[in-house]
Amino acid sequence: MSTQQTVKPPISVTNLTKYYGSLCAVNQASFEIKKGEIVGFLGPNGAGKSTVLKILTCFMSATSGEVYVAGHNVYTDPLAVRRKVGYQPENVPLYNEMLVYDYLQFMAKMRGVPRAKRSERIDYVVQTCGLKPVIGRAIRELSKGFRQRVGLAQALIHDPEVLILDEPMEGLDPNQIIEIRDLIKDIGREKTVIFSSHILQEIEKIADRILIIDQGRIVANGTIAQMTSGIENRRRYRISLKGSSEQETDLKKELGALASRVQLIPPAAGGPDALSFELTTRDGGDLRPRLFQLAGDRKWELLELREVNLSLEDTFRALTGRDKLQSEAS
Repeated sequence: MSTQQTVKPPISVTNLTKYYGSLCAVNQASFEIKKGEIVGFLGPNGAGKSTVLKILTCFMSATSGEVYVAGHNVYTDPLAVRRKVGYQPENVPLYNEMLVYDYLQFMAKMRGVPRAKRSERIDYVVQTCGLKPVIGRAIRELSKGFRQRVGLAQALIHDPEVLILDEPMEGLDPNQIIEIRDLIKDIGREKTVIFSSHILQEIEKIADRILIIDQGRIVANGTIAQMTSGIENRRRYRISLKGSSEQETDLKKELGALASRVQLIPPAAGGPDALSFELTTRDGGDLRPRLFQLAGDRKWELLELREVNLSLEDTFRALTGRDKLQSEAS
C-alpha cells in the first residue's frame, strides 16, 4: 500500500528554537505561509524577527525545530533552499562602485542563472523594480529608494519561489515608501512573500496576514480583521460633550466608572467648546447604550457618540508593548 507524501507550503516552521549561548532568541516558534501570500512579520526590537528570517534563508542555523522552505529542509538541503529563495537583508550588501547593470549581471551569474537567460532576467527585474532610469549609473550615486529597488532586483534575479525581505522600507521617505509598497504588492501576486517592518501602517496596506513575535514567541497569527476583533474583547468608543476644561476632571471620573481606560483627545465634533474622550472597555459588550443613558441622566449635551475600530497598532501594543505590561501588572 502506497502512502501519499504531504506537500508542505512554501514556508513551514515547527517548534523553531534558537539560542545564543544562554539567551533564547526564538522559542518554539511555529507558523506556515501558503503560496501567493504576503505576510507581515512584526515585533519589537530584539524580539527575534531577523533571527527567524536568517534561519529561513540558511544564513544561520537553528538550535532545534523543523524548517522547510520551498519544500526543502534548511538543515539537510540548504543549497536547494538558497536556489528557491530571494533575500533582501536589512542592510543590502551592494557594490557601490559597480554600475547597476553590471551588478545585476554579476548577481545573475552568482545566483546560477543560465547564461542564455541572464539578459531576459535582467530586463525583467529592471522593468519590475523600475530601474530603467538608473541602469547605467554607479550604485554609489543612487538615492536610498533606488538602492532598495536594486536590493529587491538582486533578490528576484533568479526567479525565486519565496521572497524574504527584512525591513525593506527602512530609512525611506514617504514617496519612496509608497513606491516600494506598491512594488511588493505587485511581486506578491506571483511569489510567496514574508517581510518585516516597523511601519505598521504599511503592513496594514500590504499584508494578507500578520505574524507578531515577542520575546522569541509567536504571539499572534492571523488577518488584521481577526486580530483587531479579538484583543481581550476590547472595544473602543469616542464621545464628545459640550463643556469646558474646568469640567474635564468630573467628566473623566464619571466616564471612568464605565470603562477600563479614559483618555482626553482633540475634539472631533463641537469645536473649542467641546470635550472629547476615547474610552476602552474589556468586557466585550456594547457601551453605547450606557453612555447615552449616562448623558441623559447627567443632562450632558451630547455632540458625538460612536464606536472606533481598533487598529493594528492597538493589537501590537496589547501583545508586546505598554498595554501588555499594564495588563500583567493589574
